[in-house]
Amino acid sequence: MNQKLISHILLFFFCIGCVSINNSIMAQNAPDKYEAKVDSLMNLMTLEEKIGQTVMYSGGWDKTGPTIRTDFEKHVKVGNVGAMLNVYTVKGTREMQKLAVENTRLGIPLLFGYDVIHGHRTIFPINLGLSSSWDLDLIEQTSRIAATEASAEGLHWTFAPMVDIARDPRWGRISEGAGEDVYLGSEIAKAYVKGFQGDDLSKTNTILACAKHFVGYGAAQAGRDYHTVNMGEEELRNVYLPPFKAAVDAGVETFMTAFNEVNGVPASGNKFLFRDILRGEWDFKGFVVSDYTAINEMIQHGFAKDSIDTARLAMHAGIDMDMMGEVYRLHLKKLIEEEAIDVALVNESCKKILMAKFKLGLFDDPYRYNDEQREKETIYKPEFLKVAREAAAASNVLLQNKNEALPLDKTKTIALIGPLAKDEFHINGNWGGAGDRKGKSVSIYEGLQDYLKDSQMLYAKGCEIESEDEKGFQEAINAAKKADVVLLVMGESYHMSGEAASRTNLRIPGNQTKLIKKIREAVPNKKIILVLMNGRPLNLSDEVNEVDAILEAWYPGTMGGSGVADVLFGIYNPSGKLTATFPRNVGQVPIYYNMKNTGRPIPERDPKEDYKSNYIDVPNTPLFPFGYGLSYTKFEYSDLKLSDTNIGFNDTLTADITITNTGNYDGHEIVQLYVHDKVGSITRPVKELKGFQKIFLKKGESKTVTFNLTAADLKFYNDENKFTVEPGEFEIAIAPSSDFKFKHIFTLKE
Repeated sequence: MNQKLISHILLFFFCIGCVSINNSIMAQNAPDKYEAKVDSLMNLMTLEEKIGQTVMYSGGWDKTGPTIRTDFEKHVKVGNVGAMLNVYTVKGTREMQKLAVENTRLGIPLLFGYDVIHGHRTIFPINLGLSSSWDLDLIEQTSRIAATEASAEGLHWTFAPMVDIARDPRWGRISEGAGEDVYLGSEIAKAYVKGFQGDDLSKTNTILACAKHFVGYGAAQAGRDYHTVNMGEEELRNVYLPPFKAAVDAGVETFMTAFNEVNGVPASGNKFLFRDILRGEWDFKGFVVSDYTAINEMIQHGFAKDSIDTARLAMHAGIDMDMMGEVYRLHLKKLIEEEAIDVALVNESCKKILMAKFKLGLFDDPYRYNDEQREKETIYKPEFLKVAREAAAASNVLLQNKNEALPLDKTKTIALIGPLAKDEFHINGNWGGAGDRKGKSVSIYEGLQDYLKDSQMLYAKGCEIESEDEKGFQEAINAAKKADVVLLVMGESYHMSGEAASRTNLRIPGNQTKLIKKIREAVPNKKIILVLMNGRPLNLSDEVNEVDAILEAWYPGTMGGSGVADVLFGIYNPSGKLTATFPRNVGQVPIYYNMKNTGRPIPERDPKEDYKSNYIDVPNTPLFPFGYGLSYTKFEYSDLKLSDTNIGFNDTLTADITITNTGNYDGHEIVQLYVHDKVGSITRPVKELKGFQKIFLKKGESKTVTFNLTAADLKFYNDENKFTVEPGEFEIAIAPSSDFKFKHIFTLKE
């Protein structure tokens, strides 16, 4: 280390020391304990160094956006970069950190971020799949493990959770979120934030979480990624904003902008969203990063005239860091000199970014996340793989099980057929992090080996995922004829969902369905089970008529094959329930359970009555509704009791119901509470989830499940954008899914 650098570092720590407080006392007062330190550091910084903190570059280890060539190392060495993405491993991050700490005037450390979405090395089920577990503790545990692995490889920050409400399965990124429901999505958002960040960011096994994409990204028109979003403020506030508010309440440290525009204004230049709501109404103290080149893209949106204008608009909107766009590095100084923006805005952004680095302890030791021994001992720990197996099983949703085709009999011979049966590559799904797709992932074939001898498995690939080639059909048919049971493993390739992966056809791709039909024709009396790997709700209208059982496995991750096998053989009784509606066909899209009613709903007395809001070719109902999922056992709901039928604004309504396991297997049941506000100052959804409990019952066992409901649970944003509750009649139900009819009413009085 040269003498000039040492003198600057000593000066820096002297200034900090003058205002520092005893660490044991400061630990009780985060984040205020860092205010003086940040201010002291900023007093030493030049304008160029402050601007540098607002700049993020990609290291190129992964491709997460358009290819842009940048000489990022040169900019790091002169202090013009505050954060890097797509750089990980102890060796890689240490080398990059060294460029910043040992070459720049003040030695300010870099933040390293990466898309740790559903695991880092140990990959868990995709987020939509994991949400189907309805297990908040499990979700928190998986994100805690992801943070532990990521931080062991030098990472400080994840660009997760994605908390966008998504009601259109054409949109590829539906796979990355928690589905269509506001309440469930909000609870899951809090679980992810808590898992990633823990209760103390100064611990080396925590990372910054990032709530994305603010806001409305899941409502892209026609389900086409990056497309326009247009909605009223009532829908924005009642549907799309609540999960982000939940993330703020959980203490999330960062936000990311959305690519889309919202009502004519691109999110990355939207002062209403970031200054008025996020900072003003919600008092968010962390920093905001743009999505990958999202600031630059305001030119293509037709909102900015050039790159200089994009920098001005984004900084005014409250976007603190520019991911890969370079417009802050290139233009902020000039904009300040020309008085197009106030230097106070840059100071504000710089301060928030430095605050995050202090919370992570990077100024105490920039290399505290760079321990090679810890890295070696942490990734793919056996206990992590055990949780991954449990998560894979808990995320499975049993969609169909005619004549008890499942669970499988270990004594039978199975024809294992399909392009994903031996797959170790696609099974991790999109956003598979740094997971080893070929060396660590367990295929369905390998998972079955825990229960069957190789002689009991007759394997035939049958077809490719997307090809129309039928040359493998006959081999598959021959295997089916020789076996006792046919097990098909089919679905999408992992790149068919996720970012930039929208589809207009929701059917299983290629000729996979054709192969199913050929096998059914060849073995009309044998049980056929379909295991699906996919990242979105699919149109399974044909498949339900051809197979006996359908198990939705999503992309189950590193230990997916083992977790799915546990379900297939009944070691784990399937308990997952859908968090996104499965349509009968793409023409029903968007379709979701908590829609608004029309003035001409279909009457129960005569569903075929003319001039009502219906289709003439299919029913209005979905193929599989929100909250739906079967078990190997059966649960009976009985004796719903309300503590009162009239409550006041300060009262609590208690709802009790008895759940009995009447089947032959022990199992979990996800009990769901729904309400309907019958009349409001603005129209209300036909039903809304307001609570859920996941319980375990042994066969023959009964339990009373209790929910408490208050006026606060019934609040919504009215036509004046006030968050309020209105008196009136409410319908209430406790049910196994959203497919039910209300029978009970209570009245809320002022």
